[in-house]
Amino acid sequence: MIVALVVACEVGFWVLLLAGLGLRYLAKMPRLGAAVLLCEPLLEVVLLVVTVLDLRDGARPDWKHGLAAVYIGFTVVMAHRVIRWMDARFAHRYAGGPPPVKPPKYGWGRTKFELQSAARWILACAIAAGLLQGAVWLVGESGDVSSLREWQQRMGVVALINVIIAAGYTFFPKKEPEGTAPREPERVQRPGAFTER
Repeated sequence: MIVALVVACEVGFWVLLLAGLGLRYLAKMPRLGAAVLLCEPLLEVVLLVVTVLDLRDGARPDWKHGLAAVYIGFTVVMAHRVIRWMDARFAHRYAGGPPPVKPPKYGWGRTKFELQSAARWILACAIAAGLLQGAVWLVGESGDVSSLREWQQRMGVVALINVIIAAGYTFFPKKEPEGTAPREPERVQRPGAFTER
């Protein structure tokens, strides 16, 4: 049941995202579209409540409960960025907005981009590990929490990998190939300046 609910949450996220953006840009109903997008966190709340109730009812903790905690942790951190990414593309395609800004490829701009990306991954791992620890406390000392501990270790590995990536870009920034002319910085239009929302 937990796995099915995780899958349903992921499908529901994309359904709500496309419906919200469709209402906002295609149906020209920005308020209703925003209301639909604001329903997305309810999916994680439902998953969290069902997982907690399952453990409280005496279910043996296993990989499915760990998966639910990890899914929630990553969705809390990453979902907003995915929504913004899709919103920029819908705005450009259907509302005359500016082209989506691509991440810089070289220099400090690229380093900053990679540091921010690594920070998001590390935060997601931290939230997931915290939820897993909450599940460990909920189960108590009498239960077998080895599967939850294994998920925590995996989150530690993922976080460490991102620390290494961030350090690599910090100490060895990606340099622009020689012979390429420096480009002028792109002008970023203020969000919302191109259309009424």
